[in-house]
Amino acid sequence: MRSIGRALVAAVVVMGLGMPAGQAQAEAAPGKSTQNVRHIANVPKSSPFKGAEAYNTDLAFQGDYAYQGNYQGFTIYDIKNPAKPAVVSRVACPGAQNDVSVRGNLLFLSVDESMSGDSCKSEFGSPTDKKSWEGIRIFDIRDKSRPKYIKAVETACGSHTHTLVPDKKGTSVYLYVSSYGPGSILAECKPPHDKISIVKVPLNKPTAAKVVATPVLFPDGGNEDQDGLLTPTTGCHDITVFPKKNLAAGACMGDGILMDISDREKPKVTARVTDDNFAFWHSATFNNTGSKVVFTDELGGGGAATCVKSVGAERGADAVYDIQDGELVKKAYYKIPRHQSASENCVAHNGSLIPVKGKDIMVQAWYQGGVSIWDFTDSAKPAEIGYFDRGPLKSRDLGGSWSAYYYNGHIYSSDIQKGLDVLRISDKRTDPAARVKLKRLNTQTQYAY
Repeated sequence: MRSIGRALVAAVVVMGLGMPAGQAQAEAAPGKSTQNVRHIANVPKSSPFKGAEAYNTDLAFQGDYAYQGNYQGFTIYDIKNPAKPAVVSRVACPGAQNDVSVRGNLLFLSVDESMSGDSCKSEFGSPTDKKSWEGIRIFDIRDKSRPKYIKAVETACGSHTHTLVPDKKGTSVYLYVSSYGPGSILAECKPPHDKISIVKVPLNKPTAAKVVATPVLFPDGGNEDQDGLLTPTTGCHDITVFPKKNLAAGACMGDGILMDISDREKPKVTARVTDDNFAFWHSATFNNTGSKVVFTDELGGGGAATCVKSVGAERGADAVYDIQDGELVKKAYYKIPRHQSASENCVAHNGSLIPVKGKDIMVQAWYQGGVSIWDFTDSAKPAEIGYFDRGPLKSRDLGGSWSAYYYNGHIYSSDIQKGLDVLRISDKRTDPAARVKLKRLNTQTQYAY
């Protein structure tokens, strides 16, 4: 793979702007939910993202806009009226997973599958091709109706996810790039791959973005699978940062870790845990004081039916950890208290805090298990507050809620097949959150409310 040091002006396909398919659709209440959760809007997928394998992925927010990744590109929505979200543009730019974050006039996409090149016209290619590319793409989004692709940065083993980390001067942002599962014959992506890539992006000159460090997080190789049940550590899946405390939590396949990020280019692992019930450490969420971490276990990789009785309540679940004297201390597991059918892919996935002062409450996606709102204020006794469940797909396609995040009074769910859902929760335990107004939300970058 090759390093890219030039600005890109590749053409992208932009659609939307008043198209009927881009408007919120009135529909009968899908599936089922608790009385305190109401489904208020849906924007279905449309061209160029209509196919079953055009998976919707992660979400980011800024001002009155929501940004949704898709394996075929990304969509920008106007959410000024959450009950009537409208498509501003759809940008065709293939690349798995196209996880997204935003800062100012910049949008970042993660690409973790070998492409034939770095432009938006490239196709899925072979990792053995020396001309193949994967990593970070950067767009200028000053004109929301016509985003401009300006830069690509190649990273070793690609970018499955990335985390936006502000520098201390406010002049640059860092992207902590997570990738895992090396298999390429190329030198940059061979086992053990126990590192991350750090990309520095000067905000006043984003075309100068480049990899500035590749710190090894597991010099001893990380967790090794001894019995075939756990996933060996060969990289990280996801990293969440808490800049106020110079703290980060990493979900790294076979390990959960804490890091000191005082030096943004030299993160240091300060605590590490494993769990015999965790098959794949997938993501992490701090509470509002940075004194707890919720780790998720993506048992079955998101494609399996793990919310069935035979799997039980402690696998494919969340684990709540208190941070005590710098160490991670497990307190409890949380899993949705409903069994799904054997046809529904279901497991713990992406979520965010609901900002209620003095409480630890989060909303979380569970694929076809739906969206769950749950309270972990008492770390040892997490409990569900409400949920929304569309019910099983008629087909056997991968589906359900990929990400479910709370932003300025509403819950937004990125449904893999059904598009963008908007939910409203009305409950005395969560109502105070509506008074918290954010300028932006990249969920892997947590700020105290």
